[in-house]
Amino acid sequence: MAGTATTVNLSSAPYLLRHSSFTTLSSKPSVLPMRPRSKFPRIYAFSSNDIKVGSNIEVDGAPWRVLEFLHVKPGKGAAFVRTKLRNYMSGTTVERTFRAGITVEEADVFKETKQFTYKDGSMFVFMDLTTFEEVRLNETDVGDKKKWLKEGMDCNLLFWKGKIIDFEVPITVQLTVVDVDPGLKGDTASGGSKPATLDTGAVVNVPLFVNIGDEILVDTRTGQYMTRA
Repeated sequence: MAGTATTVNLSSAPYLLRHSSFTTLSSKPSVLPMRPRSKFPRIYAFSSNDIKVGSNIEVDGAPWRVLEFLHVKPGKGAAFVRTKLRNYMSGTTVERTFRAGITVEEADVFKETKQFTYKDGSMFVFMDLTTFEEVRLNETDVGDKKKWLKEGMDCNLLFWKGKIIDFEVPITVQLTVVDVDPGLKGDTASGGSKPATLDTGAVVNVPLFVNIGDEILVDTRTGQYMTRA
């Protein structure tokens, strides 16, 4: 496989992309030279009134993703925004309240598409199809998402300040049923279900008419069967 391999650890001390080697983050992490994104400076500060689901904000020096928000205007006292946040670095979820209208710093989190090319022992190898640079994530980094990964699948790697902090699999994936109880002839009605093992190792509940060899679509957010492909 052409390209330069880099090992990245997201769960404990993150690793940084390098061209020929890998290194853990120290207390003073090296920051990669990133690709030019814009010649104009970006303004990261915005109002708490602008917070919405999916916003990326920086709190206490860490990047957080907004999972839920609610603008509250009490009968007495100042308005505020109640949020539920997930820390990109640790995965922890907290609730936090902001006064309405205060300035909140936006986290400069951006995505790059990488293709999952193969598994090398316990490492999952992703390639940039433009530069052919490789990035390796270990099983801890990939976590439960590994059950949806197939070779050739495009995934999004999320970067913040030169570090990979997360990655995303497609919302909908097409997988093959490799093990399931035989379907019943003429049983095409909905209502019943049975567990099926897919070619990535994932197990999902499928309708009774699904058989071995069927291609199905699965929602990776919920792990639920959607339809036959």
